[in-house]
Amino acid sequence: MNSQVCTLIPAAGKGSRMAHAVKKPYLKLAKKPILTHTLQRFEQNTAVDAIFVIVDENDFNECRKTVLEPYPFTKVQALVAGGETRQMSVYNGIRALSADVDFVIVHDGVRPFVTDETIFACLTAADECGAAVAAVPVKDTIKAADENCFITETPDRERLWAVQTPQVFRKALLEEAHQAAQERHLTGTDDAALVEQLGFPVKLVKGSYANLKITTPVDLRVAEVLLSDPTLW
Repeated sequence: MNSQVCTLIPAAGKGSRMAHAVKKPYLKLAKKPILTHTLQRFEQNTAVDAIFVIVDENDFNECRKTVLEPYPFTKVQALVAGGETRQMSVYNGIRALSADVDFVIVHDGVRPFVTDETIFACLTAADECGAAVAAVPVKDTIKAADENCFITETPDRERLWAVQTPQVFRKALLEEAHQAAQERHLTGTDDAALVEQLGFPVKLVKGSYANLKITTPVDLRVAEVLLSDPTLW
């Protein structure tokens, strides 16, 4: 791709499900912050031109001191102040980008096992379609329930995917989706949902079950196993 590609790494969440005094991005995985592992995946990817890290403004010093400065990052351009929600954080990141950016990759700061193969596959699909997200077929049977936790529906598992990041978009499309969401007071649990609300199709790209988002203490233990055996991912 002869395009300007920037990566936004939202990492401003509080991480309450981890139940730890240290915020998730700064928890150590093999003596290195989880966020550092994630950033290194995009630092080494040849398609990525620049990286913007979105963190709580109160954590700027911590991020510089523990995540960035001890390691030889050359693509990290800036820290961006996060918002009240993930959606607002990503919107802040979009506004920090220069006008010449063609594609934006959005990737969770605590998803450190993304591979070059997945990044390139999502970029290729976004180049063709405008919007693409990594995802894997669900392995469990999924149930829909009412407010009293009684099952109301069992969707066909063959049509269900668990969506991950990276999510890749043409910058103009992602910016339009976020601006429309702001104007209409709409929310989405990921950026693809905002693009979908515009009526724009989003391509699913086969990801990896090892592309784990570290959210709970169990996830952290699984991550230790994955890191110890790269053949698993």
